[in-house]
Amino acid sequence: MAAASAPAPEPAAVTPHAPEQPKPKPKWQTYGTPLLVVLLAAAVVLTITRNWNAWEGGHIEQVTDDAYVRGDLTPLSTKVAGIVRDVRVSDYQEVHKGELIVALDDDDYKAQVAQASAAVEAAKAAIEDNRRQRDLQDAKIDRALAGIDQAHAEITAAQAGIEAAQADVTRTKQERTRQESLMQTRSTTQQKVEQAVADQERLAAQLASRQADLEQAKALLRSDELAAEAERRAKAVLESQDAQLVADLHAKEAAVTVAQVNLGYTTIEAPGDGTVGERQVRPGQLVSPGTQVISFVSKIKWVQANYRETQLTNVKVGDAAELAVDEYPGRVFHGKVLEIAPASGSQFALLPPDNATGNYTKVVQRIPVKIALDDPSVAASLRPGLSVVATVRTRQ
Repeated sequence: MAAASAPAPEPAAVTPHAPEQPKPKPKWQTYGTPLLVVLLAAAVVLTITRNWNAWEGGHIEQVTDDAYVRGDLTPLSTKVAGIVRDVRVSDYQEVHKGELIVALDDDDYKAQVAQASAAVEAAKAAIEDNRRQRDLQDAKIDRALAGIDQAHAEITAAQAGIEAAQADVTRTKQERTRQESLMQTRSTTQQKVEQAVADQERLAAQLASRQADLEQAKALLRSDELAAEAERRAKAVLESQDAQLVADLHAKEAAVTVAQVNLGYTTIEAPGDGTVGERQVRPGQLVSPGTQVISFVSKIKWVQANYRETQLTNVKVGDAAELAVDEYPGRVFHGKVLEIAPASGSQFALLPPDNATGNYTKVVQRIPVKIALDDPSVAASLRPGLSVVATVRTRQ
């Protein structure tokens, strides 16, 4: 029997080679790199927050896409009530200054003009009648003054007659006394005595008549003076009425002007060269004052760019601008800064913000900048409301 084979010897165990342990890094290498990154980030943040506004405002080109084409958009409305007689334009039609757009029925307003004109003529006739009455009063005053002069002459004549009659009365009285004395001595005749008495009584009667004439002349003088004063007062009344009539004439003339103005309001004309919008009235429609009939868009256009307040550090009036209108891609229009608003847009809002109430969060404000286009024909072709990217060059 074969001998059993001896078991194979087990291979010797191989001991693995142990990896070398890395040497520990210094602490400055372990924590230095993240710390350096943090410090750099903090420096960048600090620099940006402290100098960002200065960097932004110092750029040569200030760009904003918060810009739009603007134009004078005027709603044309009625000033007087009436019925629309004719609408002479169609929607979006180009019109010229003074061109008739809408006409109202003007028969009533023409009648008002005629009525006011007739009132003016009546006022002028009243003034002419007053002038003639004053002329008549002047004639009456002249006649009264002539009567006064005549009365003065009659008084003078009466006084002269009284003086003459008084002398004759004195003379005849003395003659009568002498004749009566001679009659007592039988040195004269009875006939001469009677003659002396008759002469003395006749001249005494003439003296009394002259005195009566004087009193009558004085009464006539007083009457003429009163008449002259009455005529003067009547003329003063007419003169005061003249001032009132002139004022009434001016009022009537103003009424004519008002009527003519209202008549002019029955036609609505284009205030300038431009384009109208959509018609809002039709013939036969009854309109009241303030009814909007159509909108008018002027040919004059400009761009309003709303720049952030931090962008306007060096922007000034007259700076050149480049405008890219979305409607015309690839084209650049040139212009210049015409005006810069005196306040931010929020201050012109219907309800301006009041930061004194509640919590406060700072928001960068925007300032409207008006940019005029260099080419008027280009401006006329643009439409208000179009979006624009505006670039202002703060220095050449």
